[in-house]
Amino acid sequence: MSVSIETLEEQLNSLQPQERQQALDALLELVKAGDIVLPEPGNTVNLHCHTTFSFNGYGYSPAYLAWKARREGLRVAGVVDFDVLDAVDEFLAAANRVGLRACAGIETRVFVQPFETREINSPGEPGVAYQMGTGFVSGDVPDKELLAELKDIAQKRNRMVLSRVNPYLAPVTLDYENEVLPLTPGGNATERHLCMAFDAKAREVFPDDGARAAFWGEKLGQAAADIKSLLDDAPTLQGLLRAKTMKAGGPGYVKASGADFPALDRFNAFILSAGAIPTFAWLDGLSEGEQAIEELLDVNMAEGVAAVNIIPDRNWNIKDPDLKQKKVAKLNEFVQLAQARDLPIAVGTEMNAYGQRFVDDFDASEMQPLAEAFLEGAHILYAHTVLQTNASMGYLSDWAKGQFDTPKAKNAFFGQFGEALEPGNAQAIAALAPEKTADDILALVRS
Repeated sequence: MSVSIETLEEQLNSLQPQERQQALDALLELVKAGDIVLPEPGNTVNLHCHTTFSFNGYGYSPAYLAWKARREGLRVAGVVDFDVLDAVDEFLAAANRVGLRACAGIETRVFVQPFETREINSPGEPGVAYQMGTGFVSGDVPDKELLAELKDIAQKRNRMVLSRVNPYLAPVTLDYENEVLPLTPGGNATERHLCMAFDAKAREVFPDDGARAAFWGEKLGQAAADIKSLLDDAPTLQGLLRAKTMKAGGPGYVKASGADFPALDRFNAFILSAGAIPTFAWLDGLSEGEQAIEELLDVNMAEGVAAVNIIPDRNWNIKDPDLKQKKVAKLNEFVQLAQARDLPIAVGTEMNAYGQRFVDDFDASEMQPLAEAFLEGAHILYAHTVLQTNASMGYLSDWAKGQFDTPKAKNAFFGQFGEALEPGNAQAIAALAPEKTADDILALVRS
């Protein structure tokens, strides 16, 4: 009896890489046989999907994300994980096999010294900023020391949080090595993995629903009756657990300071050494630091930032009409500013919590005026990925520096190349060489 498509897709999310590989092989055989028909790519993109190598709210692996993006007709897709590049090779290889335009990156927190007294995009933590690198072509990078340090910082912080939450939630306590780390394939656990593990442990310690609801009600400061309705709603219960025990005001909260994280210039140097693109992560324009956005971008660009990242959904898909109006205005202002500075824009939905959509609604009235800029940014990052992978001719390469007089001209080339190059065009890719001009390369993909 043959294995169903649904079963193979579930297998794509296995924590075992061999099982993911086998599932993708089998699914592509079904495509080849005509049992699965993949759609033509549309004009939607998601370049910011977290995977199981940090945390995905749906348990999606890198291979599954490539497959799902292709099955749903995304134009370009990309993965981004916290503190690790473990997903990069698997995702790009899977994307190549399924015929998906793709890119990959990393996200972490850094210290921005000129803003040490101002909150940027990490709430309640002045001088600390979420920062990204996009356009990595491999997880095997020159600066392995910083990469190891990023993971070590995150894991030490998790252990510190756990050491504070365990006594508070006793008798529901966790062993980090045996009950938390196995939840992620690369040993890169997050606070969300801690919450998953606490939820599972509470089910063991309090198998009776009433007793478990009473326990969580007491610990989380909620009525037991209200908690009982959440016992089978794991994402909501775990989100509440994280908010009440691990965030500001909770017993496990560990306040971050600048000294806890690498400096902005060091992280950007790490990205540049790998041939990738330092990327500024914009939140919503409302913090003190982001209200000084021109100054903040000046600081970032002086340290090598050459692209920006936005999560549009949390800036327009808002119930409060006043807050929505304010955030949509800030979103439009920032897009205009990024374009004025010729900074490619990467957008996505994160997917690091259950309930976040797989792809933003590009047909929403708030998104329609911005969709062209978002699509161009996606094409640029896909073009960079192909050119850097195959000929070291990426967006910030020596080749690019010698070809273009202005950032605008460079963006036009990379955008046109990314739009025109069909995934799997082996003939054009094989002909790439630093000796060729930008016009020569465009001719390759337009012929």
